[in-house]
Amino acid sequence: MSASDTSPTSRARRRSGIDPWSAGALLIAALVLAPIVAVIGIAAFPRENIWPHLVSTTLPRYLTTTGILMLCTGALTGIVGTGTAWMVTRYEFPGRRWLEWLLLLPLAIPAYVGAYALVDFLEYAGPVQTGLRALFGWQDARAYWFPEIRSLGAAIIVLSAALYPYVYLLTRAAFREQSGSAEEVAQSLGAGAFARFWRVGLPLARPAIAAGCAIVMMEAVNDFGTVDYFAVQTLTTGIFSVWLQGGNAGGAAQIACVVLVLVVMLVMLERSSRRRMRFFNLSSRHRPAERRPLTGRAGWVAMAICAFPFALGFVLPVAVILDHALSNADEWVDPALVRAMLHTVTVGGIAALVTVAGGVFMVYGVRLSGRKLPRLLMPVTSIGYAAPGAVLGVGILIPLAFVDNSVADFILGVTGVDIGLVMTGSAFALVLAYSVRFFAIAQGAADAAMGRVSPNLALAARSLGRDRGQTLRSVYFPLMRGSIASALLLVFVDCVKELPATLLLRPFNYETLATRVHQQASLENLGGAAPAALLVILVGLLAVGLLARANR
Repeated sequence: MSASDTSPTSRARRRSGIDPWSAGALLIAALVLAPIVAVIGIAAFPRENIWPHLVSTTLPRYLTTTGILMLCTGALTGIVGTGTAWMVTRYEFPGRRWLEWLLLLPLAIPAYVGAYALVDFLEYAGPVQTGLRALFGWQDARAYWFPEIRSLGAAIIVLSAALYPYVYLLTRAAFREQSGSAEEVAQSLGAGAFARFWRVGLPLARPAIAAGCAIVMMEAVNDFGTVDYFAVQTLTTGIFSVWLQGGNAGGAAQIACVVLVLVVMLVMLERSSRRRMRFFNLSSRHRPAERRPLTGRAGWVAMAICAFPFALGFVLPVAVILDHALSNADEWVDPALVRAMLHTVTVGGIAALVTVAGGVFMVYGVRLSGRKLPRLLMPVTSIGYAAPGAVLGVGILIPLAFVDNSVADFILGVTGVDIGLVMTGSAFALVLAYSVRFFAIAQGAADAAMGRVSPNLALAARSLGRDRGQTLRSVYFPLMRGSIASALLLVFVDCVKELPATLLLRPFNYETLATRVHQQASLENLGGAAPAALLVILVGLLAVGLLARANR
């Protein structure tokens, strides 16, 4: 059999029956997209239509607050991420080599943990106000003015401190790839430091900045722990209020559809900005820009500018949480913490394995199949990563509960045995939500890794009698092992940090580290939340270390 006869495209064209790889890829795509379709269906045909009531009462407030949160957080992270990326790529100053990587560390801190730490640090009984009263002799809060901590402004600051590394990471890569010749030409024409940044560096990096800001704004829409703790009413908190407190799933689905519209708009804007602005390096000899030394006061100012977001986004939360964790050593042996950790590891580990296995299967199946539908659906399956966890919770729990109850009633009627709620009464719904939410990570890693494997290796294996499954195991998997391990870690870390979907889909009395942190902090018991929060941070540091290693 010739190599051309064994090519995936030729086999797909000759095959008249059902291709199992193509069918499997379509099935995975259907499972990933099903929650989004379910949300739209529930919103379109609610049992009790409260949409007019929402439009006339709470929805404008939710929408306005969410818009302000998105825009302000996106703008602030854009300024901080772009500014720090420019400093570390264009200038040499004290501590630059350390700060270049330290600026990534806030990614390990979930925004809701940063919120708890900031409130504890700045509240009336915290060290800041206590120190001010001792310093100036003030007796109580009426003797001085202090800004409101639990407010929309504080939520914007906390989210920006936790999310700016997305902009920083993408923009730093863009600045690194720019040629030093452009800046030298600009300098020869009399452009100063700011003009070189504003007229040369910034326009060339604008697609990367737009992509980073779009990711930040999607994460801001998804956030629940921070805005709930600060009593800020957003669309995400509205989903929880209308569904859990108001008991109206249709209204929650309608608010979820508004969130989906915002997310789709952000994705379209981000892709449009990248499509319209393309820049090419026309020089055959690419030479990166040289860093200019900053000495004296300018060097220390540059160091302070880069150190401040790292201190606010990482040092402050870790210091506060670590202090409480050490002061409440008995919390480490709390059986509830141990159970939450076991639940987190179990559910996160299973979800990571299922998600990565599904991603590898889908990418391999699409590559084997010559049909257009699987290829068209594969990019669409990444929408789960953009969809907030609360939206997926609505789209998964309601249909799954209906199926679960129907199956249980049928089996009870036929056999007389009550099997209970198998899917919604266990961690199955959580695993499904995590897999849908983070499928894009696994799919992207598998697609990139498989694209680096020469097709000739697979053709050689097929010519030696290996079938497609054996070729995947013996040829692709050994060469993709590193990428698969990275994808497993990244998906696991995101599962550990995910809060909204976990709160909605967890079984009764089933705690994970994220929900334990939220529960204890909601009770103003930061000492009880600190050990679980510290464990979440340590898991997040693993992913940041992997990310830093991949972006050297």
